[in-house]
Amino acid sequence: MRKIDKKVADAYFHARVRLIGVLLVIWFIVSFGMVMLAETLAQYTFNGFPLHYFMGAQGSIIVFILLLFVNAYISDRIDEKYDLVERKGKVTKGKSFQS
Repeated sequence: MRKIDKKVADAYFHARVRLIGVLLVIWFIVSFGMVMLAETLAQYTFNGFPLHYFMGAQGSIIVFILLLFVNAYISDRIDEKYDLVERKGKVTKGKSFQS
């Protein structure tokens, strides 16, 4: 593993923590916000169901799966920004891989 500058490591860490914080806030709003606002959201419908019921039954699961993909995509962009992407060499037939 190669060494990186402390300033770069700190900036990378802060970017990752910021991303995780934003995703946790979205997760909290989707999971607990729907419960807290259930009476208010009961007047809205989605696919024929009250919005709070739909989000509790199916919507929150869909949002959680989307958050996984968003996290992976943005994490890859952060890794590229701070040049922490592992470069893979091309292996040809009959030759060993050397990094």
